[in-house]
Amino acid sequence: MLLTVDLERLDVRPGHWLLDAGCGEGRHCFGSQGRGANVVGLDLDLPAMRMPGKVLAKQGRASGRLGAMLQGDAFHLPFADASFDRVICSEVMEHVHDYRAAARELARVAKPGAKLAVTIPTATSENLYLRLGDDYFESPGGHIRIFRPRDLAEGLAAAGLTTVGCGFAHGFHTPYWMLRSVMHLPSADKSRLVRAYREFLIRSTVSPAIAKVERVLDFICPKSVILYAEKPVVARRSSGLGAKLRRKRPTATA
Repeated sequence: MLLTVDLERLDVRPGHWLLDAGCGEGRHCFGSQGRGANVVGLDLDLPAMRMPGKVLAKQGRASGRLGAMLQGDAFHLPFADASFDRVICSEVMEHVHDYRAAARELARVAKPGAKLAVTIPTATSENLYLRLGDDYFESPGGHIRIFRPRDLAEGLAAAGLTTVGCGFAHGFHTPYWMLRSVMHLPSADKSRLVRAYREFLIRSTVSPAIAKVERVLDFICPKSVILYAEKPVVARRSSGLGAKLRRKRPTATA
């Protein structure tokens, strides 16, 4: 399964409640469900979720866990505050105008102590595609900004989240999208070379040997960067009366 987020590093555990905001066809949903989490995926593209959503729900019922996909957007998450132990938002922020507002919503629905993973394309790969043609950024639903990881980290910090680490992924995908850009993105699928490369990418997801090669390329030409963050646990302040009572020591009486 092609995953951008390292679910082991995100520490997804059985019984966790996990939100995948911008789930698409649900690759991280299925990966997290396989680790025993209760999973909710959310995306604007209802047709893309229709069949995967049925499978996710069926597998959830079989395992006694929630598995659901809902239509919605990252600016108005239909969940109460502090609902989720883990939050994933993969390859979404480069599509939205106000990514800081989206980050605030992710922070709102995360529980104190929750861990989050937010992924974006690397600035290096995006600039390569831009030099090869405008289609990558001008196609409907395309990217509207080239991110620096620092910008995203600052946006997460403004939302009250602490970035604790980063990772890289999809070293094989950078040349793939370069090829698609060269072949004129809207009609790139007509190219035999593009189709052959896509078949290679599909095979790479089930080949341990090819996966080892890609892990090396992830540090040379990654397609995506992942920021891992946490929502701090804020200690509850005691009332003045309670603090006074705790400070007051009992005195011995005759």
